[in-house]
Amino acid sequence: MATQEFRRAETRRLLLTAATELFARQGYHATSVETVAAAAERTTGALYDHFGGKPGLLVALLEDWIALTVAGLTAGMQGVPDLDGRVAAMWSGLIHTDDEAGDAWLLLEFELWLHAVRDPEIGQIGAERFRQMRGGLAVALNDWSAEFAIDLPGPADEVAAQLIALLVGMAFQHRIDPAAVPAGVVLAGLRRLLELPGQPMLLAASADQSLHVH
Repeated sequence: MATQEFRRAETRRLLLTAATELFARQGYHATSVETVAAAAERTTGALYDHFGGKPGLLVALLEDWIALTVAGLTAGMQGVPDLDGRVAAMWSGLIHTDDEAGDAWLLLEFELWLHAVRDPEIGQIGAERFRQMRGGLAVALNDWSAEFAIDLPGPADEVAAQLIALLVGMAFQHRIDPAAVPAGVVLAGLRRLLELPGQPMLLAASADQSLHVH
């Protein structure tokens, strides 16, 4: 028999899944709480109980988006012994996460970003999540610099911001036209940004292999 905690977690998941699809396809303002609740086969009371209303639902989706991006950036990096493999894992993990989430996330990401820009409260939440993402990646970059005896092309926090910009921007293009943004193009860009020596084609092959493994 399902516990109360399990039922609450399942209700939350269903509401978020329904909101992801509806906000992406119809837009935030065009979607009512009644529509989200009905799509999740839950009551509006349950939605208000979990999120306090539609703005709270949007904030939860924003947090999930950042969490997915962080998970994608770090997926597959644990236990990878070489720097090339870790750089490749950032891209392959991010794209793998996108594939699992479905194409609704492409539209939802734009919807979330627009609201973060227009709404100061949501914008603060989004900014904090991005600070956490940059901070975590900056720590990893400093660790890589010490482990592999490489010099970063700038302060770790600045390089982290640039890497995220490149990866997320490339991911947006890749989702629309994967053939135009193959792994080799992305990974060559990452290597140039990090000023790494080596052979980009070998790195591209590593990324492609990682994608197939997932």
